[in-house]
Amino acid sequence: QLQLVESGGGLVQSGGSLILSCVVSGFTSDYYSIGWFRQAPGKEREGVSCMKSSDGSTKHADSVKGRFTISRDNAKNTVYLQMNSLKSEDTGVYYCAQYGGISALQAPCSMVGGRYDYWGQGTQVTVSS
Repeated sequence: QLQLVESGGGLVQSGGSLILSCVVSGFTSDYYSIGWFRQAPGKEREGVSCMKSSDGSTKHADSVKGRFTISRDNAKNTVYLQMNSLKSEDTGVYYCAQYGGISALQAPCSMVGGRYDYWGQGTQVTVSS
């Protein structure tokens, strides 16, 4: 069983920065993709960023391109989401998630939440204007 634990959320002023961390423990497939998602009150969950483990390729939602960066530290089994130039519309609960298997090797990482098998509990990010 895979476990993902997010941390690093908090209250920040508009224009500020935060770094979210996602520590992954348990059995991990040789090939996997890991993603960050967020859900604002009253809105659907949306994909923010993802990374494909086999080649480190990444994707970012248009709304965060140039502001957010996903990265990983394999030695620490941790994936990060660096968030800069935060806006009030970035407010929400942020989740990390992972899926594995051959599809994670053969295709780019997915920004669709339904594709993911394992989820963390989420961390709240609030950006004040």
